[in-house]
Amino acid sequence: MSKPQISFQLERIKVPLDRILPVRIVTDPQKKIRRYKEIVSTIRVAGLIEPLMVSPEKGKTGNYVLADGHLRLIACRELGMTEVDCIVALDDESYTYNAKVNRLAPIQERRMILKAVESGIPIERIAEAFGEDVRKVKARIAVTDGLCSEVVEMMKDKQISPHALKLLRQAMPARQIEMTELMAAANNFTKAYVEALLVSTPKSKLSPSRLKSDPKVKPEDLARIEMEMESIGREYKTCEEMFSKRVLVLTVFRRYVVGLMENERINRFIKSRHSGIHAELEAIVASETVC
Repeated sequence: MSKPQISFQLERIKVPLDRILPVRIVTDPQKKIRRYKEIVSTIRVAGLIEPLMVSPEKGKTGNYVLADGHLRLIACRELGMTEVDCIVALDDESYTYNAKVNRLAPIQERRMILKAVESGIPIERIAEAFGEDVRKVKARIAVTDGLCSEVVEMMKDKQISPHALKLLRQAMPARQIEMTELMAAANNFTKAYVEALLVSTPKSKLSPSRLKSDPKVKPEDLARIEMEMESIGREYKTCEEMFSKRVLVLTVFRRYVVGLMENERINRFIKSRHSGIHAELEAIVASETVC
C-alpha cells in the first residue's frame, strides 16, 4: 500500500507580509465582520496563534498566494507586523481550507477558558484577547449553569448558541434531555427551535423561572403546538424502533451473504449463471456497514 502524500510542509516558515498575495479583497472588516475585532485583540495579546496557509506563486520566487487567513493577514498589517508564521501548501489547487475547519462549540470554549483560568491566566487578559469585557467572558463560563450533566455531555461538540442553551435550562432536567434528543434527531440547534420546544412543554416540566415569565401564547395555539409536538415525538420513537429492527435484520442478512460467498462452489455458480446478482452480492460483502 502506497504511503499517502503530505499536502503541506511540516515546518513553519517566516514570510514578509508584502510577499503574501491575497486571493480575495476584504473591504473594511472592522464594520462588516464582527469576528475581526476578536482576531485583532487575540494577536495583540497572544500573537498569531494559527499560522497563515500559503502556496508558492508560480514563476515568482519568494512570493506566496494566500489560501487561508485573509482576516488574520489584515489584522497583522493593522498591528504593524512585518512578517508572520506560515504553513506552505505543496499542491496548487482551489481547495478551501475553511470548509474543513471545525469551529469551537460554546461548551468546548467554556472548557478552554476554564483551563486557562486554572493555569493562572487572569480573566481580564482573557477578556482582552476576546475583545470583550470581563462580564461577557464570565457569561461564557456560565453557559452550562442550570443544565444537567447528560445535556452538557450531549451538547459538548454541538454548534448551539449560548442563547439557545440559556433557554434550554428553563426546563426541568428530564425535559432538557428530551429536548436535546429531539434537537439532535432533527439536527436543529437554533434558538427558535428551542423556544418552540419550550412553548410545547407542559408546565409540570418547566422550571420556576420559566413559569414566572409570560410566553404570550394563546391557549388554543399552545394546545395545538403541544399536540403537534407529541405527535412528532411519537413518530420519532416509532421510526427509531423500526430503524433498530431493520438494522438488526440487515446485519444478520449481510453475515449470511458473507458466509454464502465464502463457499467457492456457490460463488462460482452464481458468478457463471447470474453475473448481475453476483456483483451485487460482492458489493454487500465489501461494504463495512448496512446503512
